[in-house]
Amino acid sequence: MAEKRVSQPRIVRTYEFPTKPEKQTLGQYLYNTQDGKIMGRTATNWAQLFLFYAAFYTVLAALFAICMQGLLVTLNHQYPKWQLDESRIGTNPGLSFRPLPEDSETASIQYVAANKSSVAEWVKHIDDFLLPYHANPMLPGGGKNQVICDTNNPPKPGQVCAFDVTKLDKCSALEGYGYNRSAPCFFVKLNRIYGWVPEFYEDVDDLPTDMPNDLADHIRSVPAADRKQVWISCKEHTNSEESLLGPIDYFPSRGFPSYYYPYMNVEGYLSPLVAVHLARPQPKTTIGIECRAWAKNIVYNGSMRDRLGSLYLTLRID
Repeated sequence: MAEKRVSQPRIVRTYEFPTKPEKQTLGQYLYNTQDGKIMGRTATNWAQLFLFYAAFYTVLAALFAICMQGLLVTLNHQYPKWQLDESRIGTNPGLSFRPLPEDSETASIQYVAANKSSVAEWVKHIDDFLLPYHANPMLPGGGKNQVICDTNNPPKPGQVCAFDVTKLDKCSALEGYGYNRSAPCFFVKLNRIYGWVPEFYEDVDDLPTDMPNDLADHIRSVPAADRKQVWISCKEHTNSEESLLGPIDYFPSRGFPSYYYPYMNVEGYLSPLVAVHLARPQPKTTIGIECRAWAKNIVYNGSMRDRLGSLYLTLRID
């Protein structure tokens, strides 16, 4: 007997396609009068959104403030936490010079000697640099901590040695720093490292073999008590047969005396300077100049890429 088939109900699926939203004008987007939405959100939605971001940024600001306070607690404004070998700066001070225009991308002094405005521009750079050395009230503490020092009278705790700008001779402001006579001066200084104490060449029999002869002779001629200095030597970098730089003089001395060290961040401290005077440099010629600092614990590297204990600049007088 054949089975009777039961027919299954037929399922009919219907699909509803999304309707394309009506275009809104800018006015309707800013405020829709039909549903009361402002820029696509109801007032309640906007209130919830503002509340969320207000809480989020409040917590973020609080976390930032806590982190900054934690950092400031570990810092000391008088001295750095990491010093000398423990610091990123290390124990090898760099050597720098002035004048150097702020917008200059190269270590170069270039001017036209017959152009008064060109000369005046470089003189002004030096005037601005030396202003704190002339005007003690501009210094922190009004310069009250500055005293006149010498080898036999080093500064007492809380005092710093003043640098006497009246002994710059041909590199003084009265002489126009030599720029108006095509005999310019530039000023060399050691970068500050907190707590660093130089090791001096006091024994004339222990001078390095690569020290220039004129500097070695100068050290031998200085009394033993005055040999505690970080010495400076400058030379023509190209070492050409023709002397392009001419005679070189140093004022007020040829080094940085011991009583300026160590640097301890005392108010009123100013780095000692050596003014390098070029008496007769070759005009209309670009001259490379290298200056080097000499102390037993100053590492020297004359590489243009990784220079240590020295500086390089170019000079051109047209």
